Amino acid sequence: MEFLKKLFSPISATMNYIQNHFKAMLFILLLVVIFAPKSEEEFAPNNLEKINLVGPIMDVSEVVAQIDTAAQNSNIQGILLSVDSPGGAVAPSVEIAYAIKRAKEQKPVVVYAKGTIASGSYYASIWADKIIANPGSMVGSIGVIMQGADLSGVMDKIGIKSQVVKAGKYKQIGTPDRPWKNYEVKELNKVIQGTYDMFTQDVADARGLDIKKRDQFANAHIFTAAQAKEVGLIDALGVEYDAENELIKLSGVTSPRWNQEDKFDKLMKKLAASSAVVLHTYFPALVLK
Repeated sequence: MEFLKKLFSPISATMNYIQNHFKAMLFILLLVVIFAPKSEEEFAPNNLEKINLVGPIMDVSEVVAQIDTAAQNSNIQGILLSVDSPGGAVAPSVEIAYAIKRAKEQKPVVVYAKGTIASGSYYASIWADKIIANPGSMVGSIGVIMQGADLSGVMDKIGIKSQVVKAGKYKQIGTPDRPWKNYEVKELNKVIQGTYDMFTQDVADARGLDIKKRDQFANAHIFTAAQAKEVGLIDALGVEYDAENELIKLSGVTSPRWNQEDKFDKLMKKLAASSAVVLHTYFPALVLK
């Protein structure tokens, strides 16, 4: 009897392991089924890269890294930047613009305006080989703004007074506890105007426009896609299909393969969306922002 136990002990141990870890093994098998390549084509590296610029421009480190990586990747023959952004901070917008300019030296870059390409997001796009805008998109708003609230009236009503110790005439500039003084407004205007001059000059250089006529294409004008084409801010009207085909043509690839969203990230987004639907169904007053 003891002999038989020893003889079959490997099989028994294996069965016990499967029984104890069945759920884990089933989960691993499920992951393999979901994420395994469905064809040999999925093993082939993509030769075209699509990068998204969506929402307000603040932290652009990920987008810049994506552009630089695609530019340095010898497998990638062209880059499509898909933009739907109202703009944002000046410095991050310039970071993307210069990343596009660097990439353009290596391979063709096409920008597709899928909704809004305005202010900082337009600045970010100016050095592309082609800018193609959806006919329903909004383009332009080439301008610079700095604003702040004057809360002195509210502070007086609730009995709050600010106390300041400073060194430097302009150190308190832009604070919301009092109206700005004339010399402070002039100081801010100096910065705003200098940034506007830089913005419009870069647009003129990148797009081949006459800086002397900047009031026509800049001055914070907001254009439809067709109007933007008339003043030279974009190259063509079209949908994403047209932008993709333009990049394929410029890159010269015969078998275009685009990068795909990571399957695990895609699954997590679907799960998050499903959870949101369930929450809204059973708790309609709960809003997540």
